Amino acid sequence: MVTPIRRPRPPRRRPAFSLRQLSLSFGLLAIAVTGVGLTLQKAMASASAHPGPAMGVGLVVVVALALLLRHGRRRRATARRLPAGRTCATCGGVAGERALVPLGEPVGPSAVGEFDAPTTEDAGPRPVVEVDPRPVLDVDPRPSEIDDYAEMDADAFEEAVAGLCERDGCEDVRVVGGANDLGADVVAVAPDGRSVVIQCKRYGADNKVGSQELQRFGGTCFTVHGADVAVVVTTSAFTDPAREYAEQCAILCFDHDDLVGWASGTGPAPWE
Repeated sequence: MVTPIRRPRPPRRRPAFSLRQLSLSFGLLAIAVTGVGLTLQKAMASASAHPGPAMGVGLVVVVALALLLRHGRRRRATARRLPAGRTCATCGGVAGERALVPLGEPVGPSAVGEFDAPTTEDAGPRPVVEVDPRPVLDVDPRPSEIDDYAEMDADAFEEAVAGLCERDGCEDVRVVGGANDLGADVVAVAPDGRSVVIQCKRYGADNKVGSQELQRFGGTCFTVHGADVAVVVTTSAFTDPAREYAEQCAILCFDHDDLVGWASGTGPAPWE
């Protein structure tokens, strides 16, 4: 329990007697009286010459002095009648009481009740943020078998593409690649009923599909196989002339990135 104590008042010192200050005070008083007397003398002379304005000025001066005296008396009376318990705006404390300061506490504005600084108890419990110590790893969203397409042989790659067609709802899916396939490796019927003809090119990353291969496929996919959707799927990429020819003949080019999107479900199927 904190025991309140009363702050001691500083001792009052009586000013020492000074003859010099006394003489200066009487001198200033004499000058003031002389000035007031001369002013009154001139005012009386002016009043005798102009009695109307003089009386008006005198009345204003008397009223002003009366108001000042009345205001001063009210302030003194209010200061004497200030009851205990009311806050005094000039001293920052309570009238009629002395500020009590706990032992060991510094004396300052907060000690006399002017304001209280916020404490950690007032702020409430701080939220605890848990940090996961495990490192953040980059996860490849693609299935692990996607990168195996480049390691397959030609027959296995054709079977894998046919499996994607069956997975995505195609019917009558067949692998027809061989010596006399006439450019078609996988044929199927899309979910919307269109005929899909796919040529599979399992190439390395440095071996791109050229325009001559697109031209051979374009000469048979529509006229011989009756394709509604003609697609060339490769594990590598296409040259710019091959893409230009495919665009002119309405052949879809599915490179490695398109194949990854199709297999992982993040990209469209060729007939979509």
